[in-house]
This record gives sequence, C-alpha cells and structure tokens, in this order.
Amino acid sequence: MSAPTAPTADGTDGIGGLGGLGDSGEPGEITVHRCTVTVVRCGGWSWGPEPRGLVRHVVDALPELLAEHFAERLAADGPDMEITEPLTVTVRPGRTGRYGWSGGASGGGPPVEVHFAPVAMVEVPGDAPAEGGGSFEESFAAAPDPWTAPGAAALFAELAERGELDALLALLPDASVRAYLLALLGVDDTAAARLLAELVRRVLAGSSPAGPHGDAARPGPAEPLPERLRAVVAGADAADLPRLLADFLASADRAEAVRLARPPADPHAPNTDQRPGAAGGSAAVGMAAGARTTGEVQVWSALPFLLAGPLARIGYLDAIGPALAGVELAQDAPLFAAALAYKVLGETARGWRRAERDGEAAAAFAGLPPPLAEERLADFARRAGPALPVLDGVLALAVCRGHDPADPLLLTGADDGLLLIDAHGMFPIAWTPEATALLSYWHSCGRPPVLLCDGPLPPGTLRELASAGVPFLTAVRPLRGDPVARLPWRTPLWAAEGTAPDIRLAAELPAHTQRCTALVTALVTERRAVPLARDGALERTVTLAAALGLSTIAWTLWRDRETPDPLSALARFADLAATVRYERAAVRVRVPMGRRHADLQRGGLLADVPDVAWLGGRTLTFSAG
Repeated sequence: MSAPTAPTADGTDGIGGLGGLGDSGEPGEITVHRCTVTVVRCGGWSWGPEPRGLVRHVVDALPELLAEHFAERLAADGPDMEITEPLTVTVRPGRTGRYGWSGGASGGGPPVEVHFAPVAMVEVPGDAPAEGGGSFEESFAAAPDPWTAPGAAALFAELAERGELDALLALLPDASVRAYLLALLGVDDTAAARLLAELVRRVLAGSSPAGPHGDAARPGPAEPLPERLRAVVAGADAADLPRLLADFLASADRAEAVRLARPPADPHAPNTDQRPGAAGGSAAVGMAAGARTTGEVQVWSALPFLLAGPLARIGYLDAIGPALAGVELAQDAPLFAAALAYKVLGETARGWRRAERDGEAAAAFAGLPPPLAEERLADFARRAGPALPVLDGVLALAVCRGHDPADPLLLTGADDGLLLIDAHGMFPIAWTPEATALLSYWHSCGRPPVLLCDGPLPPGTLRELASAGVPFLTAVRPLRGDPVARLPWRTPLWAAEGTAPDIRLAAELPAHTQRCTALVTALVTERRAVPLARDGALERTVTLAAALGLSTIAWTLWRDRETPDPLSALARFADLAATVRYERAAVRVRVPMGRRHADLQRGGLLADVPDVAWLGGRTLTFSAG
C-alpha cells in the first residue's frame, strides 16, 4: 500500500499496532510492508450477524488509519492510498464459547486467511471498436436488449400519484404545457386532460404565468376555445375540469384535439416542432450515436459521476429521460449530461475556452468519445427549451418538500434573474427572471422569511416582494418608492413595511451573502456549460442540478462538523481522479482508496445508480482500487 506524495521514510518499528514501515526505494513514497490491526469488542456478546464482514470493514478503514498514523509525515489531508500488491488478511478468532466468537486473545480456532487482489489496470483506447474491446467474460455474454426508456406519460403518472402534478403544471410556461399535451394525446388521455385543464384555466383567467426561464406573463392564447369546448367548461368547477376534459378528449376528433394543443401564431414563441403523440409512450432506446460501449478511460475528476447519486435520490435523474422523450430528444440525453458535467469541472477561460482534460471528463461522463462539439451543445440547448422547465420543477418541488418553514430562504441576483436558495444547506430551489415568479415556491416552502443578499436585483424586486407580504430583510439599498422601512441595526438594514421580520436573522445575513456570492461566482460566472447558446435556459437548468448535487454531498458528509456549503464539495472532490470502464450493462467508476473514498462510502454516496438515461439505461457503479 503506497502513499505516492509522502516524504520518503526510513525503516522504523510500528506504533500502536501499525508496524513494518520500510524504505520503498522510491523518493516521495511510503510503502507499508506489514500492518497489524487488532479489533476489540467493547461490551455485548455478539460480533453481529456477519462476523466475517468485519474483515471488509477493516480493509476499507486501512487508508484512513494509515493516514492518521503517518500524519506528521504527510502534508495537509495526505494523498489517496492505493493497494498495489496482493493483500492477505489473517483472522485469528478467539475461543468459541456459548455465543460464538468471544474475541479472546487465545484458545481460539485456527487462523483464517482472506485474500484481496488489487484490480488489474487495463489500458484500452477510448476509440477502440466494440468487437474484442471488452473483458473475457463479456465476450461470452449475449448483447442486452435495448433499454425501454419511460416516456413522458410515465413521468406525469408518477407525479399524479404523488399528488404533485398540479403543482408542477402551475410552474410550466405555455410552451412546455402544449409540447407535452401533444406528446400525451392518444397515449395517456388522462394525463393529457390534466394538461389541457391547465391551459383552459389560463385562458379563462386571461393570462399565463411568467415562465421560470424568462417568458413574462402575457395574455392567453389569441385563438378562443372551440364552441363545443366552451360549452363543456362553462360554469364548471376547477376541480371538475380534468374529468370533463378527459371525456371531451375521448369523444373529440383527433385533429380537433391536436388543434387545441397547437400554440397560437406567435412570432416570439419558441419553436417546439413536435409531432403529436410520437414520444409520449415508452420506446426502446438504444445507445446514442457514437456512445462508448466498451473500453476504459482515465479522467482527472470523478466529481460529475458523484452528482448522479444525489440527483437520483430526489427523482431528478429518473425525470431526465421522460422529459426529453416528451419533446423527442431522448437520444440527446448525453448532451444534457455533458452540460451538467461542465458545471463542476474546470473554469472556462474568457467565458468560452475549456481545458482539454475538462472536455475528456465531460465526454466520459456522458458516455461519448471526445471531443464534444460546442455547436452540438448549443443546438441541443435551443431544441430542449420546453423540457427544461419540467426538470426545474421536479427539482424545486423536491427541495420545497424538505424545507423547514422555520429556516429562511436566500435570494440573490444572478445573470439578470433571481436565484432562490434554501439557507440551511444551500440547496437551490429556482431561478426566475422576476420576483413574482418566485411566490409559488415561497408558498410551497411554508412562507418562511427571506434574506435578500447583495447582487444585481431586477428592478422592482423589493416592491413586488413587499406587495406579496413576503417578510424579508436586506442590506441592499432600496430604490425611491420601494415600500420598505429601515430597521434599527448596526449596519443599514431594511424590511417590508407592515411586516415583522425576525431581527435575529440580521446577524446571519453577512455570512449568507458571502456564501451566495461565492456560489454565483463559481457556478455561474466562472463555469459556463453552454457558452455558445443564445438562450440561457439550459445553463440555468444544469446550474441548479449541479448546485443541488454538490449541496447534497456537503450536507451528507459534513453537516455535523461545519456549515454545509456546495463549494466545499467542489473544492475537495474536484481533483479526485477515476478510471471509467464501459461495459454492455454497466459503467464502472473506480476511484483511489483513501480518506475521500472512505467518506463517500460511509455517506452512501457510492451506491449504484441504475437506469441512467444518458448511458442507455446502464447502471453506474463505483468501486475502489
């Protein structure tokens, strides 16, 4: 077992059960030739249901134990440890008594040896052909059946079962509702009726809500409802609309139903260019063109892969495939993955230039060979517009569902919009162009107090929040006419007139402001996922997803010892290298053994992630070696 960046050590005797340190002969290395670890049971009478499982726990703990033992010789947190030679663990059980292993030092049975062999490193060119590029065992395995990708109908059915479909639809702009209505017609008329009911409500209300990606509130569709449909909804209660419209769709002519879903003539509306009903159901989806199916590649950062587990926990990962399938972009899911990876890799120089190693790592995460053309990402960003609010809504609902109303929300200006963040953990919620679009998220979080941090706020932000009754505190100087009152505090501080904000939060405002500023600088200013895109929708979507993944990692690992911050995860895991191996049924990520691997393992952040959409339904697995 070697520590490649430590100073060279002379042979010494071990201390505290660790012994046999010898000179490896290589400058800058410490090689452990013999290591003895004694496991002592304190209290109780049992070693647990699997006593031999202790061996695996001991082996996993060895790198951290060794790092602590050699702390004086290692700089900072020390290097990642790597098992380079075959390892033999000898277990000498104590005397066997009435209750099994007693843990005594003598009188036990014969020693038991458990052998661990390091995983062999096989270098395979990334562009190697599929034939003959896999392992010996894979050569005998039959090719897996094409993965059945769930369609948009499956996603909306799951949201309806959880009681969150109406909340999600209320967050979507007209373009998204219409695009998925077209996809669901003839596939799932029940879900299609729910989407049609949302459009009808907006027509009856006379306007549509401001979309989360910048489309402002505007009058309803120019084309009035058909006479027969107006007769159906006349005088109907809002709760009865889905049932009435489901009956209407069942009896309506196909062309008539499609006309309802078609957007009115609007030169400013995004071009969805959807074929009705073509992508609403499940479909067998193979690998994307040029996808890696065999081979092995080294990447300088495994951090993009570490985002998959946290995003899978909240259902975000499962929503990517159906959301893209609903707008006929399921085969382009790897491009979404590449944009997500760029958010946690190196900084983009001059706002658009990337390091070669970042392109290779993003391509590896997406399951594609490098290089990735920036024009492909920009074109995908243009076509994926209607699907992105769905993903943003799934993320927002998950964070709002877990928010404690006693904790404040943070609001800061970012890229000509407003970024809403859960202060307790720095979990992002939404990114909207104006304050009124944030009110639904505020209500979903339980109407907590809001801290406005320094940043370029859109004009009218304070006025809109105050008129909505949002209790806020801010050090941002108000504009003339803003309905705010100055509070008695050691620094200038304002709140909405007529509200009673919690003044205790004033002491926390500077620290929250500093964290918000650092987050926006790192993930918005310094790292651009799609610098050539004309619209910033995809940029905002992957920023929210990356920030949520980083926040979850930080919260899981360090909430008990420090204030969780997503930038801590970015800094500490950015240079965690990995070996990525592509197989027919899985993509295996192998990271070096060490303190970071041990922390991730204990936090459950290295669990398998099945059915990854951009990997053709393959399972993403993690190991050490």
